[in-house]
Amino acid sequence: MGFVLYAPPAYVPRSTAFPTSPVSPDAVQLMTAFIMPGYQGQGLGRVMVQTVAKDLLRRGFKAIEAFGDVRWKEPACVLPAEHLLAVGFKTVRQHPTHPRLRLELRTTLSWKEDVEMALDRLLGAVQKEPALRPL
Repeated sequence: MGFVLYAPPAYVPRSTAFPTSPVSPDAVQLMTAFIMPGYQGQGLGRVMVQTVAKDLLRRGFKAIEAFGDVRWKEPACVLPAEHLLAVGFKTVRQHPTHPRLRLELRTTLSWKEDVEMALDRLLGAVQKEPALRPL
């Protein structure tokens, strides 16, 4: 249905070419993501960011940072700034085309209910059938 790529900034050396670089040392860089057209608009983008946040919390990171594209019109490597803001990122360094945005991971602790609701909507409530018992 989709994918997301993220890594510590040391593994993304070309990110220093962005005018709002560098990514903060306590953050992991969200590089790009994509959701297939048939699955867009259902909350999957938010779920993917929340899943990344959960993974990074377990690894001891404090934040996720990304470079947004203010003029985003179609799928590209750089994510639309509007989407990043909609899923909880805040602008840490303004720029007319590529602001740097940050999501503090401690704010993701309250997302558990949102994730569960989105997954229920996307996948439907799965109910386990009772197991057959021998007579």
